[in-house]
Amino acid sequence: MKLDKPTAIGVFVLTGLSLGAAGILLFGGGHWFAPQTRAVVYFQDSVAGLTIGAPVTLRGVKIGAVRSMKVYVTLPDARPIIPVYLEIDPGQVSWTTGAGKAGKGDLVRAIEAGLRAQLATQSLVTGQLSVNLDFHADAPAGLSGLPGDVPEIPSMSSDFQKIKDDIAELKLPELAEKARAALDGIQRIVGELSGRIGPMAGSMQETTDTARATLEATAAAVRVLQADSSRALASIDRLAIATQGQVATVGKSAERALTAMDRATAKAEILIGALNDMTGPRAPMRGDLEATMRDLAAAASSLRDLSRDLRRDPAATLTGRSGR
Repeated sequence: MKLDKPTAIGVFVLTGLSLGAAGILLFGGGHWFAPQTRAVVYFQDSVAGLTIGAPVTLRGVKIGAVRSMKVYVTLPDARPIIPVYLEIDPGQVSWTTGAGKAGKGDLVRAIEAGLRAQLATQSLVTGQLSVNLDFHADAPAGLSGLPGDVPEIPSMSSDFQKIKDDIAELKLPELAEKARAALDGIQRIVGELSGRIGPMAGSMQETTDTARATLEATAAAVRVLQADSSRALASIDRLAIATQGQVATVGKSAERALTAMDRATAKAEILIGALNDMTGPRAPMRGDLEATMRDLAAAASSLRDLSRDLRRDPAATLTGRSGR
């Protein structure tokens, strides 16, 4: 059966739509028709860079997306509050200890356990933001108090906003004024030092020149002293060598003298032995020596008598001894 052109086009379109719906159901896991958990976060900081469809993450895992945003301005203080509505995929997170899917009551219990939301930077180049959820039990649950039909997740300042707040608390104008005053003081000190360093530099130069001259004179004196010391050491070496030669010569002479003394002592001992033999009681020559000694004594007595007579009468030698 042959179809006309409009009918064929209609069949082709219906077939394509059917295949697209089947693909969505197949690859989307049926999440397109699953009930979504909705929540709202009220941000007081700027949300520049946060767009519809931006990811909602929990510890880096995408669990949902941003669905809408509004701006409320409280009067008369003119304080803007920005509600950001989130849709959380129940198939991506379970708030219970079991394996069941997340529900509205489970999200409320997670908020009571410390679930907080804050803006996070997706890219420093593009400046795009996302909403990051995490548990901070110590952070206060600052709720907006505005009525709503979905659970409110308390917000926290982003890390970038904390840096901005810290910089604002630094009071940069006051710090700049103090830095300028400090620089002025440093400049005055540098000027005073420059005025004083000039004379000090001249004095230091003179001191350096004097020290250099002193060192040069000292070096010259040391060189002279070194030369004199070398000559004195050479003289001492020659004297030591000569002394050693003289000591050797004197030692030989002393050795010869000692040898001669030994021989003389031996001869003296022999002579004393011979004298002892001659004068001993039983020596053969003892009698002769005693007779000789008596004769010598008699001759000595006669000589004494002669000398006494000559003293009394010197002419007796010519006339002869007179009788007594």
